[in-house]
Amino acid sequence: MMSGRGWDRHTGSAASGAVSGATRNAAAQEGSALVEFVFLGVLLLVPLIYLTLMVARVQAGSYAAAQAAREAGRAFVTSDTEDAAAARARAAAMIAFADQGFTAENGTLTITCAASPCLTPDARIDVTTQVTVPLPLIPSLARDVIPLEIPVSATQVVTVDRFRGM
Repeated sequence: MMSGRGWDRHTGSAASGAVSGATRNAAAQEGSALVEFVFLGVLLLVPLIYLTLMVARVQAGSYAAAQAAREAGRAFVTSDTEDAAAARARAAAMIAFADQGFTAENGTLTITCAASPCLTPDARIDVTTQVTVPLPLIPSLARDVIPLEIPVSATQVVTVDRFRGM
């Protein structure tokens, strides 16, 4: 039997002074793990969400460029006249850009013919589209200083029908 801060005969453990100090430290730490978890979770989650939004927007630009090139090429070669072909191709490209949330300012269309006139049977038509994807949630002030846009392009080669006009 020890007296003071030694062995406690009633509980069979160390003195109550040491136990009460550990209990006070545990009580002071209570709830801080939750605060740390929330703080670190937000700190790591916000950049991850931004990265996901950025990748999704660039992917939408890729889909828009590929779809616009394909549809513009189809519209061009199925047209009756060359004058109508360019207008149809441009309209098809703008619809494809708008489908993915891009405007005419973001997308461009270039049509190159291998033969003259363009709609000569069995001629190749190269259709190239480019979409400029602005990164999301970047203020316009930063856009003026540093270019924060990603250009995405696609090319489609279309052949005019061999039996066209027969």
